[in-house]
Amino acid sequence: MDVRTGPEGLADSWFSRFTARIDGGLTRAGIAGDFRRDCVLAALVSVFAVISCLPLGWVAEREGLVLTPLSATAVLVLAVAQSLFLAIRRTSPVLCLGIVALTQVALATAVPTGLTYRGLAPIIAAYTCGAYLAPRQATRVIAAVALLDGVIGGVAAVAAGEMADTLRLAAPSEGAGTLAPFTLWLSHFVGGVVLYVPAALIGGYMATRRRYVRLVKVTAAERVRAQRDRADAAIRAERARMARELHDIAAHHLSGMVVQAAMVERLIDRDPQAAKEATAWIRGQGKETLDNLRLVVGALRDPADGTHRDGAAGLGSDGAPVPGLAVLDRLVQTERELGTAVDVEYHGERYDLPPVADVTFYRVTQEALANARDHAPGARVRIRLGYSGSEAALEVTNDARPGGAPASGPGGARPAPAPRGHGLIGMRERAQLIGATFDAGPTASGGWRVSLVLPVDPETSAAGTETTETGGSA
Repeated sequence: MDVRTGPEGLADSWFSRFTARIDGGLTRAGIAGDFRRDCVLAALVSVFAVISCLPLGWVAEREGLVLTPLSATAVLVLAVAQSLFLAIRRTSPVLCLGIVALTQVALATAVPTGLTYRGLAPIIAAYTCGAYLAPRQATRVIAAVALLDGVIGGVAAVAAGEMADTLRLAAPSEGAGTLAPFTLWLSHFVGGVVLYVPAALIGGYMATRRRYVRLVKVTAAERVRAQRDRADAAIRAERARMARELHDIAAHHLSGMVVQAAMVERLIDRDPQAAKEATAWIRGQGKETLDNLRLVVGALRDPADGTHRDGAAGLGSDGAPVPGLAVLDRLVQTERELGTAVDVEYHGERYDLPPVADVTFYRVTQEALANARDHAPGARVRIRLGYSGSEAALEVTNDARPGGAPASGPGGARPAPAPRGHGLIGMRERAQLIGATFDAGPTASGGWRVSLVLPVDPETSAAGTETTETGGSA
């Protein structure tokens, strides 16, 4: 994908496709690596140098100069040698440019005074230094080479011209003009600067452009990777959320149904009426569990479709059933019907918690009651809800298991239920989601304590919606 738009981006795209085709062709031909490809370039530039040297005699004659066979041969040899040194342009760019510049100085002495020959080799060598060297190093190298070619080359050209005139090696033809030594030197100097500096600048620009393209590609790859990580994290969070909801919905109700089913098994012969009532309770719990599971399934299909049948617990913005502390009394009543002695205490001026926190407080209470019923059947449970200006706190504590023996079942002892293993994990995850502090562990008396503390905004806590008697029991 092209990283730019507009005419310049289209040009870059065309150039990139062109270079990609050349690169693919060289690779298919078995020409891989910088040195091998530079050797091919050096051979091509050498061919161009030979072709460009052919019309020198005609150009010299047109300018009124005489190019001797010796000078023509020297120019041809130097031009080819200069081109062949491009084979090391990327392996040793500074050495390559230095040799090319020295060869260019020699060329200045080989051609007749007033005639200049410059091939492609100096341009390519300067471009390579600009593209592959650090900006400061490239600046120093190009400045040194430009001065070498411009100053020394110009002086050498003037001296060679005077010597040729003296020895009559390249006498001007009839009507040929003459140039002052300073003018000749100045033209050679300007020509050297114009030859090397723009080529190096273009090389530097192309290097910057390549780095920019690489940076854009790396940034795009990082964005794709970050987006993939976010998607994976969202999937994991959603799976964890659904696992918590399924655990809190199913485990709580089903564990109570198991207890009632055991009681029905004991009472079915001795007290049929009580067994019928327990069966009706199981049926009601099963229907409520089924309704909640349908809400979860509906949330997976379309979060907008979930609404609880009695309005007490509908679907939140995240598509999950959202009972809250408003229906805590119903949860406590259900536990009492299962035979658990539950005391509820409210401390402080009650106020509404944020929806997600409200759900968390309810679910933690629900899971703590289920754990107490499973692991300490018959033990008294105390629920304490405290409201202050800086925090809302929940504490669920159950006493030790009465007698330290397993609860009795039909015909004898009933084995303790297998631990579900996900309750504490789910409670801790819920606490982390709302920024609350969660703690759970055994008490000194052999019971179990679950604590949840949520920091609240003083302005939120000041807007109390219900006032209850401190220390009262529900």
